[in-house]
Amino acid sequence: MSVTLGGNILVTGTNRGIGLDLVRYLAEKTNEETRIYACCRDPEGDKAQALRDLAIQHPQKIQLIKLDQSNEDSISCAFQTVSAHIGAGGLNLLINNAAIAKPPIPGLLSDTNKQDMMEGYETNVVGPFLLTKVSLSPSSQWKFTQQTQMISCRRSAVINISTLGSSIEKLPENFHAAQLYSYRASKAALNMVTRCFSEEFKSQHILVAAVHPGWVRTDMGGEQATITTQESVLGMINLISSMSNKDRGMLLDWEGTIIPW
Repeated sequence: MSVTLGGNILVTGTNRGIGLDLVRYLAEKTNEETRIYACCRDPEGDKAQALRDLAIQHPQKIQLIKLDQSNEDSISCAFQTVSAHIGAGGLNLLINNAAIAKPPIPGLLSDTNKQDMMEGYETNVVGPFLLTKVSLSPSSQWKFTQQTQMISCRRSAVINISTLGSSIEKLPENFHAAQLYSYRASKAALNMVTRCFSEEFKSQHILVAAVHPGWVRTDMGGEQATITTQESVLGMINLISSMSNKDRGMLLDWEGTIIPW
């Protein structure tokens, strides 16, 4: 089955887990004109072997990009590299997937320090903020495609991967399972950035929304998680493919259910 997404797609955090399977699915299911810019901290490192193998399988579709989301210079360099490839074609879809959780699950209060809080904010909030800002800058040569005024992920969109754990209203229902102070707080801040960007770029017909991928069996999610990366990615791609103006600025789960702030 092919999906309706296509054009120029950039995904961060692609060397493992959800990001890797997002790239795999997009490479396999989109049309031949689709170009996927797969970003990770060290494309040549041992942890990116699976991503390199995938790029070899789809040499015309996948371009590996070095990007450290906690480093502003790295973001700028990645931006320039992708711009050179895209040219006047414009970017259709940016998926801000890269994130960290320190300390890992359960992220107890006693194990969480100032550095964990600051690193979580820097990577999970500031990184996506800067990458989106530079991508959508009026002076940038890397402009999102604006073929029509119809808002959708097939035209021009930013999708921030968030979490159910960012919901202040839902916190009492899941806090006992994992405290994750840094991760929860940073993703709640990312939700606000998402909402702000959705208003900022409304007049440019660029869709900005946040998506919870589910509790996924990854290095971050742990072995007790309830769904696989493949199940999560399939659900998210189906959701993203059908998004429209009604989803602008919202936090949705991988099955399309609205999550309260």
